[in-house]
Amino acid sequence: MGLVPGYRSSASTSSDATPRSTPTSSFESLSSDQLEAHMEKFRYGAFDLTDAVRPSFDLQVVPRQGFRHDCYTDPKSGTKIPVIMAAASRERLFDLFLDLLDCLGVTVDVVLETSHYGDSGEHQDLYREHIDMPVLKSTLYDFEELILNDGCTGIAVLNPAKQQEIQFDEHKMLICYGSPLEVFERILIKHDVYPDEQIRFITEAEHVHSSTDVFARQFAQLQSRLGMDLDQDADQAFEC
Repeated sequence: MGLVPGYRSSASTSSDATPRSTPTSSFESLSSDQLEAHMEKFRYGAFDLTDAVRPSFDLQVVPRQGFRHDCYTDPKSGTKIPVIMAAASRERLFDLFLDLLDCLGVTVDVVLETSHYGDSGEHQDLYREHIDMPVLKSTLYDFEELILNDGCTGIAVLNPAKQQEIQFDEHKMLICYGSPLEVFERILIKHDVYPDEQIRFITEAEHVHSSTDVFARQFAQLQSRLGMDLDQDADQAFEC
């Protein structure tokens, strides 16, 4: 699964658990009421977050809509892959993701990313080869709430033959890998997500994730629907 440039979360929380934070975290000295109020705030200007993630309490990065270009370097081969990183407001995010998937073709591979089973953000990746796009989309529609709102669930869809990948990560950012990028740009702009090379994303500062036991159970159901076993190795996936 491709990696997003930026920091891993330095704090995480769950509505079913006590929040964890680092010693320098902006969440460290908050009362429970302050934390609850921060987690309930989802609107920043014209931008609405899903329930999956919140920025730092001191707003080191203020969430907003837009996309910028970046580059990912494969640590094994040293190959440089062009990337688009995008943030979109909640009301358009899921439909935008599905429209981007159409760029990948009629048969794709899928990677599910989960951090439900670790205490400090460890990830497990589950891999499924050769799924028809209509079948995949139908399944994703059935799990829209989980995919949008669970801060421990990410998904990547890829076409190894085209060397392209769309990642909808646990921060609910969209990351598009592989040339040509123009087709992705057109779809983003069609959804009113415009280029902004100065934009900063929530991953590039302290932030907090949210999940629930209900989402963990739904993730297991999604995993089963996609025919994935927890001990599968995702190393065979196209590595951007």
